[in-house]
Amino acid sequence: MRFSIVTAVYNVERFLPAFVASVEAQTFAADRFEVIAVDDGSTDGTPALLAAWAERRPDLVRVVTKDNGGQSTARNLGLEHARGEWVTFTDPDDVIEPDYLTEVDRFLTAHPETGMVACNLLFLDDATGEVSDSHPLRHRFRGNARLRDLEAHPAFFFVSAPVAFFRRDLVESAGLRFDPEIRPNFEDGHFSARYLLDLDRPLVGFVPGARYQYRKRGDASSTLGQSKSGPDRYTRVLRHGYLDLLRRAAAGNLPVPQWLQNVILYELSWVLSVQHQAAGLSPEVVDEFETLMTEILRHLDPAVIDGTPVARVKRLYREILLHSYRSEPWVQDYALLARLDEAQDLVQVLYRYTKRAPDERVLSDGVAVEPAHAKVRDHQVFGRTVMFERILWVPAGAPLRIQLDGRDVALLLEPPRRTAYTLNPPAIRRRLGHTGPREKPTVADDLPARPGLVERLARSRWARSRYGAAWLLMDRLFDADDNGQRLFEYLRRDRPEIPAWFTVQRGTPAWRALRRKHRGRVVAHGSLRWKIIALNAEHLLSSHADLPVIAPRELEELGVRPRWRFTFLQHGVIKDDLSTWLNVKPLDLFVTSTRAEQASVADDHTGYVFTTREAILTGLPRFDRLRELGDRVAPADRNLVLVAPTWRSWLTGDMDIVSQRRDLAPEVMESEFMRSWLAVLTSDRLRAAAESQGAVVGFLPHPNLQPLLRQVALPSWVRPLSFDDNDVQELFARSAVLVTDYSSMAFNSAYLDRPVVYFQFDRDRMFGGGHVGSKGYFDYQRDGYGPVVLDADAAVEATVAALENGLAPEYQKRIEDAFPQRDGRCCERVTEAVLASTRRAGST
Repeated sequence: MRFSIVTAVYNVERFLPAFVASVEAQTFAADRFEVIAVDDGSTDGTPALLAAWAERRPDLVRVVTKDNGGQSTARNLGLEHARGEWVTFTDPDDVIEPDYLTEVDRFLTAHPETGMVACNLLFLDDATGEVSDSHPLRHRFRGNARLRDLEAHPAFFFVSAPVAFFRRDLVESAGLRFDPEIRPNFEDGHFSARYLLDLDRPLVGFVPGARYQYRKRGDASSTLGQSKSGPDRYTRVLRHGYLDLLRRAAAGNLPVPQWLQNVILYELSWVLSVQHQAAGLSPEVVDEFETLMTEILRHLDPAVIDGTPVARVKRLYREILLHSYRSEPWVQDYALLARLDEAQDLVQVLYRYTKRAPDERVLSDGVAVEPAHAKVRDHQVFGRTVMFERILWVPAGAPLRIQLDGRDVALLLEPPRRTAYTLNPPAIRRRLGHTGPREKPTVADDLPARPGLVERLARSRWARSRYGAAWLLMDRLFDADDNGQRLFEYLRRDRPEIPAWFTVQRGTPAWRALRRKHRGRVVAHGSLRWKIIALNAEHLLSSHADLPVIAPRELEELGVRPRWRFTFLQHGVIKDDLSTWLNVKPLDLFVTSTRAEQASVADDHTGYVFTTREAILTGLPRFDRLRELGDRVAPADRNLVLVAPTWRSWLTGDMDIVSQRRDLAPEVMESEFMRSWLAVLTSDRLRAAAESQGAVVGFLPHPNLQPLLRQVALPSWVRPLSFDDNDVQELFARSAVLVTDYSSMAFNSAYLDRPVVYFQFDRDRMFGGGHVGSKGYFDYQRDGYGPVVLDADAAVEATVAALENGLAPEYQKRIEDAFPQRDGRCCERVTEAVLASTRRAGST
């Protein structure tokens, strides 16, 4: 028997048929491999499917059953039944391609000295069926199959048991088993690394042709998908997984192999990148994490940390791992000049430190100066600051020096490269100017590319004179009716001297409506005229900051970078911490609406990179019209109970980069989300209260959830409301109460002094990292504009109370404290801030 496939099976009824089909489609001789399927106490239709498979293919499949005990115990039981020369641990929700076993066998026949076989992991999108080669370590499978000695090639570490083959005799002689103490993940990494440590030489065969499709579930229900928010990933895994391996490797005062250090660094990079999804860990758990990190890092060579080829270990992570878990303070020995604002003649300077702030001096032409804008940004791990970053905007018009603790630091114009201890030929050729081993540069390589028609038109005197000072405004590619449109309409009405254009996709409802009113000033996004305006515009202003807005594909394809300054008008008032998403955006101005919101962005010790240079307290442009509409509706005419839940990342797919739209997950109609909201919408108590007040109930789900309106069966007294068919501001003006969950729409109601009810039945999941962003400054109980309730009955009662009694005094005071300016001049303030942003610092 050449191969044993041991698969631990638990509640995979939906995926098991595809796995079975892929096993039976193998081109390798069926009498030379076996499947040991261990049912780990499944409660769905999985046992029946396995039994039917074993009955149909007794020559191939043996089914073993046990009480539920976890993946490790199931695999260990399967090992007891395995007979193959080589064993692998394929997961039953994944798929192996037809030549999978054949490719592995071919390699082993050619390389009998192999200690482990590593197969090529691809991603299978569960929602679309698309297969992509996008694993962050995919470089290991470039070219032909090859045997690697990890001591000589430590960057080629491999510890994924489902995608690896192990010599079963070596597994048994070492008494090797999966450790059930390691959960919810890395049990296979621990098993694989222990196996490699026991080999005389860690010889791993990398076989590109053995293709394994790892299923990425849309509902994040896989073991890995569910593991990010639990405390065990940050305690048990570190103690019984990472630290145990390092102790074993260092036994007898031996150096820890560099390949194993790279394994741990790769794993720690994931910990640092997903730790925000584990919000709410107890102080005791974070204490334990920090203690374990300190001990783990004692086993890692600082030179390996600094020079690891693992691309995921970005420079910030390296510095955290090198300095944040040590007792002594550290200050970066350089300052990075990161951005230049030519209009204001300012340059952004960054440096990092731990524990204490250094004594800082900024010298401009030898004279000490104060920064025009400055802040300290906090880098946090599990809510605790582990590193500080100083952000300065200083004069760029004279020779610049930065002194920290009395010493000059190097000024860099680009981030330093990682220390390289190994360089491959392509890297050498790229750096030293050769294009390839046989290619020679030609005269044509030194000639500038000829500009195309679009670039020539954009550079023409006519285009520059007409569009050189243009303000290009937009909301999303396919719709408007947000801050971009409202500011555009203000500019056309009250500031006609400002050359403003609005853009949206041709043929959309927003396109047709705006063209009727502003025909000469509305351009189709992506059109030739739009490209000419975009390449000349002085300002881009939008309520959204997604890639199609700030880096449109149509301009990327031209290879031309626009010169605009970007003003982020915002889609709403920020209450969560969106720093991870927004920090990478090239924002020149960042509109805020409340004192607390601006402070959360620009003050010291927040997660944002933005200072008072960017964050301006003006109010949203749409607030002017919203207030005007609200004042027109008398209290007696406020007859709408507006039910407007926000979206959930687990109920939608990824955003389409072009359309900016998301598809609904297949299970949305059976979700807790729909059950909870339908319990409110179908309430007889709510219906009777609305009728007694002469009100109607309207259901306005978030734009990402609008397809629900075509699927859900609403009662006759509930009106489905879409964004395309309604003026949303008029809905708020007519509303008597807003019922939402976490939506920033609550700020719209508050701006009009309308009561809010927050229905947060799934707050543990939302606040525990299940949704985008992480918890910010806003506390719903302390800062919200209405009661917070956790079940449908309480939501109905709170809504009825708001209908009958209006806005309670405590919430009225919170509204007045939050909004310093409700005067109808938000558009004016934004306009003046944009104009001021192009003036030199210190000028008037």
